[in-house]
Amino acid sequence: MLRATPQHKLQERMIFTDSHCHLTMSDAESTLARAREAGVRGFVVPGTKREDAPDAVAIAQTHADVWAAVGFHPHEAKDCDDAAFGEIERLAPGARVVAVGECGLDYHYMHSPRETQIAVFERHLDLAKRIDKPIIVHNRESTDDMVAILSASGARGILHSFTESEEVARKFIDAGYFISFSGIVTFRSADSLRACAKALPHDRVLIETDTPFLAPVPFRGRDNEPAYVIKVAELLATLWGVPVDDVAARTTANFERAFGVTLPR
Repeated sequence: MLRATPQHKLQERMIFTDSHCHLTMSDAESTLARAREAGVRGFVVPGTKREDAPDAVAIAQTHADVWAAVGFHPHEAKDCDDAAFGEIERLAPGARVVAVGECGLDYHYMHSPRETQIAVFERHLDLAKRIDKPIIVHNRESTDDMVAILSASGARGILHSFTESEEVARKFIDAGYFISFSGIVTFRSADSLRACAKALPHDRVLIETDTPFLAPVPFRGRDNEPAYVIKVAELLATLWGVPVDDVAARTTANFERAFGVTLPR
């Protein structure tokens, strides 16, 4: 179990960040309190639809170490009409909004038609370029289309909860993207993903939870939360052959670069 650490000890050690946590789906106040006790000090809360985008922004506006992203998850793309996207366009330039998303493609459940997902994804990419903010990309069983669309877009951003090959990762690292690893990298079946994480340049890697989904080992079966991001960092430390504080320092610096923020210290 993760244990709370005395405040003076937290100040003496490196801090961790969670580049993707859906705090609109949990009790944000208590969840953030537990995360901070564990040493997590930077959070990005992505919206997934018109209804929760203002909530993500509101959480960011009341916490100095929390930022928001706004967009339509591909599951919700079917509901992204002009009026709904207009709300995303209104919120996206805000000072506490650091990215456009979560958006992208998901061909597993197909809650929205493929053509609709692609059109909405491209609309988000255009917005991200217009306001010069990164895009947070969701991809599930849609890699060929995702690669083609992003390669043509000229956008920059984060490949969230990455599960693809080292070849795909390096292609986008070369284009300026960051690769974010979630609890999936700790799963028993994720040998190829661990090999990818081990091989990538450390200055392009982020860590995340995707709260409340994808809890890492040993918390599988529970709701995920940002305090558990340390388990992802510990796994990376093992793969990279460095102390976990080195992973904390590297991924925290990457978080600040990826989102253009400075964590309060």
